[in-house]
Amino acid sequence: MTKTASIYTRVEPEVKVQVEQVLSKLGIPMANAINLFLHQIILHEGIPFDVKLPAKRPLNCATLSQAQFDAEMEKGFEDLESGQIISAKQVRENMGRRYTT
Repeated sequence: MTKTASIYTRVEPEVKVQVEQVLSKLGIPMANAINLFLHQIILHEGIPFDVKLPAKRPLNCATLSQAQFDAEMEKGFEDLESGQIISAKQVRENMGRRYTT
C-alpha cells in the first residue's frame, strides 16, 4: 500500500462549500482534487495557472466616492438609453460558451 501524508489547511467555509458542490458534479473527492493540484505543481514546476489580478476588475461600489458612483450610474443610464445593452439571456449563453470551450 502506498504511504500518504496528511495536509491540514483552513479555508473560508463558503469557498469549501462551493468547491465541494463543483467537485461533486464532477465526481471527484476533495482529496483527489487536491492531489491533482499538487501533481500539476510538480509537472509545471510552479503554480499551474497565472496568479494575477484581472486586467478589468468588477467595480466595488463600497470603495467608490459618491461622485464616482454617480458617474458610473450615468454611464449605465447612457448605455441603456442608447441601446447598448446585453440581455441576461445573452450573458448566460456567453458564460456557458466560456466554460465549455
